[in-house]
Amino acid sequence: MAAAALTAAMSAGVLAGCGFGGDERSGGGGAPVPAGARAECAAVPAPGDSKARQLRALWIATVGNIDWPKDPGAPAAEQKKQFTRLLDTAKQMNMNAVFVQIRPNSDAFYDSPIEPWSTWITGKQGKDPGYDVLKFMLDEAHARNLEFHAWFNPYRISRHDDLNKLSEKSPARKNPGWVREYGGGLWYDPGIPQVRELATKAVMDVVNKYDIDAVHFDDYFYPYPEDGEFPDQATYKARGGGMDKGDWRRRNVDLLVEDLSGRIHDAKPWVQFGISPFGVWRNKTTDPAGSDTRALQSYDDIYADTRKWIKKGWLDYVTPQLYWPIGDPAADYAELVGWWAEQVEGTDVQLTIGQGAYRVGEDAAWKDPAELSRHLTLNAKHPQVRGDVYFSASDIAENRRKFAERLRDDHYRRPALRPAVDGNGGKAPPPVQDTAAEPHGDGVKVTWRASEGAATYGVYRADGERAGCAPAEPDQLIADVRGGGIIDPSAEPGRTYTYYVTALDRLHHQSAPARAVTVTTPKG
Repeated sequence: MAAAALTAAMSAGVLAGCGFGGDERSGGGGAPVPAGARAECAAVPAPGDSKARQLRALWIATVGNIDWPKDPGAPAAEQKKQFTRLLDTAKQMNMNAVFVQIRPNSDAFYDSPIEPWSTWITGKQGKDPGYDVLKFMLDEAHARNLEFHAWFNPYRISRHDDLNKLSEKSPARKNPGWVREYGGGLWYDPGIPQVRELATKAVMDVVNKYDIDAVHFDDYFYPYPEDGEFPDQATYKARGGGMDKGDWRRRNVDLLVEDLSGRIHDAKPWVQFGISPFGVWRNKTTDPAGSDTRALQSYDDIYADTRKWIKKGWLDYVTPQLYWPIGDPAADYAELVGWWAEQVEGTDVQLTIGQGAYRVGEDAAWKDPAELSRHLTLNAKHPQVRGDVYFSASDIAENRRKFAERLRDDHYRRPALRPAVDGNGGKAPPPVQDTAAEPHGDGVKVTWRASEGAATYGVYRADGERAGCAPAEPDQLIADVRGGGIIDPSAEPGRTYTYYVTALDRLHHQSAPARAVTVTTPKG
């Protein structure tokens, strides 16, 4: 099913809101409410970081043109339409974030001073697409209040093994001593300090220049085992210092993760850093601390010690790729969700689950379109799970066997605020003031005066006339927007509603609700 059909299939009964007026920092009309301003409803607590708060996201993969752009030779205008259709699909699903691959192969979906334009944009590495691709993607995502996680691959260079096919600007071509051939492709050697610094420079260039919300890595560190061992024997001999080779490789990856975490948060404390590892850290048969599984082990096979990164607090979130069904004999989804929940317990690291939407319809275990819906039902038993990310956007838009509709109907009928990020500073903005509501066409227009330091606003609606100051309940949320107002098209004629508005900072800390506004809609 195409995205347009998905819209039609899911339109009935949708609670919708569109932000308007002002930008994401200042909101609507009038001077912003300053920090330290007296709250109109000082005795009413903020809604709190309840289980209703979830990260709901799509991965948008660019490598191999998996999700976007489908045709790298298409004009920029057509590419832009393709991208905004994916964002609209996310909004139709009541999602609140996208994870977009912007550095798939030591290249860039932006004008980088150190790496060439990506081949996946124009079909030729180094060719300028004629527009600032990353700025366009960011602007469109933020216009829909979708958090933008910039997805980088640190060590992958190409799917072929010919350096001469790379752009002359490619660091790999300029520094062939950093490059290793493996599995039919080219990779940087993570044991070389200059390689780690290159990945760090690429990330920090984007962090400093663009208003991203997070830096994201997936599961590709050392390459997955293929034909023989990764050819880093010379690097190990020169730099291993007598360490066990596996421990040395893990230390190389650790150095990149720890250093990047510090640099990102020093530059912009509100920018999150998250990683989506392979779903099995170690099997219990190898390590008593591991999961009761019988699968590839990321610790041993790609040298990613994700469990250590959690315990050290180097990550803001972890999104293990749990692409197995419930009851899988080698890697049971239910077992793995419980294991990962235990790892983040007592830390500030948020756990979200990577869901394999691409697998729907693939084999007997995935023929049932309700399999992913059951995953989310099971997640609810583990309060540490704060949301889900789907691989990938095209699969959600295609909606095979109507599985995406099932997810929407079972779990995503209302929008959700993202969980507050702890440990990086930030605080709730002052409550908004001057809330107003009035009938508007076939709905209700709700406006407010912006709050200093607010990035977004939560709008809640209760049935009937309520007291002027009252708590806003999570199940009353109808919109999470930027700007200074919404149109609520789901308000029914002849009904009385009470609206509340809260302000949230970049890390989703939430103010107390503004004074409630009651409006009675005219009968048709």
